[in-house]
Amino acid sequence: MENLAQKEKVYNRWIIALSIAIPVAVAFLFTIRIPNVPRLGFLPPTYAAINALTAILLFSAVIQIKKGNRKLHERYIKICIVLSVIFLVLYVLYHATSDSTKFGDANLDGIVSEAESAAVGIYKYIYYFILISHILLSVGVIPFVLVTYVRAMLGKFALHRKIARITFPIWLYVAVTGVIVYFMIFPYYPA
Repeated sequence: MENLAQKEKVYNRWIIALSIAIPVAVAFLFTIRIPNVPRLGFLPPTYAAINALTAILLFSAVIQIKKGNRKLHERYIKICIVLSVIFLVLYVLYHATSDSTKFGDANLDGIVSEAESAAVGIYKYIYYFILISHILLSVGVIPFVLVTYVRAMLGKFALHRKIARITFPIWLYVAVTGVIVYFMIFPYYPA
């Protein structure tokens, strides 16, 4: 029992460290521009597909655990964690090599004019609401995912289920809204 408590203490320190370090590192990496790299336009649809696959696997993981298939549930969740890490790396790489795409910038000049803004109308508010909630929850879900995973790993299944009921909808929202944001901004990506 002592060993389990010590392990949990170590894991909790890692969870806190990663929950702070990942968003800070991403924010820092957003300030870096890699010069003379051709635009990596294949990355946004790639990480949108990763988000879609993550959403499908999260649903599948829940279905599997309800069927009592713990092994497949665990495998799907591990894949979702790996996909989330891959997404993050690709997302940072894209933004380190490309200028941000502006929602509504129909002529792709990097500036959203009044006419362009008027043309998208209320959709810009919907887009920014989805984008901002997606970003905030993608940061907030990190400790939830890690705590949920560690509780299962330590065999604390009652506590795992309790927090998974919070983690699942947040993680699913982040994955699904990642796809929605991509499809909303897609028309404004440079060719």
